[in-house]
Amino acid sequence: MLRARNHLAVVAIAGCPMFPATSHWNQRVDRLPVHPQSAAIVSSIGAGDTMHPDFGSGLYEGRPIGIPYVVVPRTQARSNVRFEYADESDRGPYPIPANPPVEGGSDRHILMVERGTCRLYELFAAERRDGAWSAGSGAIFNLRSNRMRPRGWTSADAAGLPILPGLARYDEVRRGTIPHALRFTVQRSRRAFIYPARHFASSLTDPSLPAMGQRLRLKRSVRISTLPRQSRVVARALQRYGMLLADNGSDWYLSGAPHPRWDNDDLRALKRLRGSDFEVVDTSRLKRPR
Repeated sequence: MLRARNHLAVVAIAGCPMFPATSHWNQRVDRLPVHPQSAAIVSSIGAGDTMHPDFGSGLYEGRPIGIPYVVVPRTQARSNVRFEYADESDRGPYPIPANPPVEGGSDRHILMVERGTCRLYELFAAERRDGAWSAGSGAIFNLRSNRMRPRGWTSADAAGLPILPGLARYDEVRRGTIPHALRFTVQRSRRAFIYPARHFASSLTDPSLPAMGQRLRLKRSVRISTLPRQSRVVARALQRYGMLLADNGSDWYLSGAPHPRWDNDDLRALKRLRGSDFEVVDTSRLKRPR
């Protein structure tokens, strides 16, 4: 469902908004100025490197391609979770279903939206052994609120941000629009974070490296009309809403949720986009929601 509120589109999952319309995730940035360090930051990531859509249909090494999520009922049984970074994690308990969808690879994210309460529960490096759950870190968000994590706290993502609102989802593309920013990763980030991020994950201080929370957008001059439909919808969102740096990983990896209706050949067209097609946005003029 797509709801209009204050002339801004808000995507809903299980009747829950992906944060209020005033959230930074849901604000367009296509008319904001270019950051003065844009060229240097893009160069540090790789101006000649290509974008990689890190989502699709089918399986890779036995797991869905992308970061899955699940909607759980209010009656879902809750589990206590033991955290490696307990001092920066929300204690819970967490409504983990019997066989939750888990992201493949080492990150092993589990994302859960609780129907009715509109609480988003996210775990990083989740693992179940002998009937008990452990994770690297965990965070709980109220999807109806702009309340953020304490300054300096991580989440299930390095930047201290929620993961789910930054995923490209097939249901959005089927409707023809992604009305929010997307999530992406780089290999080397800076020991800094900018709003709306709350946490950094690097010891590097080179000012040409991107900070967690850095927002990039696809340049308006990039012609996207020749892209196939699914890639074109994603590219249009990258021009209007941009993408937020959320974690360390592979350069220019764009995040999405797996779905059997993704056309992997279509999505592969996003690899036509190079780092030089992007620019860093000066987000200092964006109003910080309360």
